[in-house]
Amino acid sequence: MEQKKKAGYEYLLAYKITVPIYDYTVEFCTRCSPYISHPPHLPDHPHFPYLSSSRTHDQMIQAARSGMTNIAEGATQESLSGYIKLSGVARGSLEELLKDYLSYARQHGIAIWGKDRVIREIREIGEIWEIIRKNPTLPDSPNFPHLPDHPESAVNLMLTLIHQANYLTDKLIKSLEEKHTKEGGFSENLLKKRLDYRKKQNL
Repeated sequence: MEQKKKAGYEYLLAYKITVPIYDYTVEFCTRCSPYISHPPHLPDHPHFPYLSSSRTHDQMIQAARSGMTNIAEGATQESLSGYIKLSGVARGSLEELLKDYLSYARQHGIAIWGKDRVIREIREIGEIWEIIRKNPTLPDSPNFPHLPDHPESAVNLMLTLIHQANYLTDKLIKSLEEKHTKEGGFSENLLKKRLDYRKKQNL
């Protein structure tokens, strides 16, 4: 059976890390909502303390989705400036999501762990990165582990993943900006071609 061709952005770490962030945010918000019963794939996982409102629930899922889809959409742009702009939108959405998790931690008295404790106690981080690194592009069903059942571990997992995504997105934007500076953007190249054509016509 012929494999489906993957888009270029699917090879980017900056994109790949946003996939579990989105999936986990959907799971997190489901387990924090008093209005949503557990879906079939989460029968034995406990609810977390509730989010402040259904609006926060929707905003968090939308921010996580935006962090993922804008990198994908940016990579399909004809111009580097468009790619940079949408990558910036993704970065802003991830920062918004980070603030939502920090607010949740503050409102529920959840401690923010240091890096060493996160690495020592949250095994899911290693499992997530093993899946990301061993697959050039993520399979359709990556089989990421579920969120930890303890809210403190779950929140610290999400904060760590979002910090990692922000770092990778910043690197992506910087490399795109450097390329744009060296090569010029799509609109600038079009203008140059038009001017060159006019010069030749006037010879």
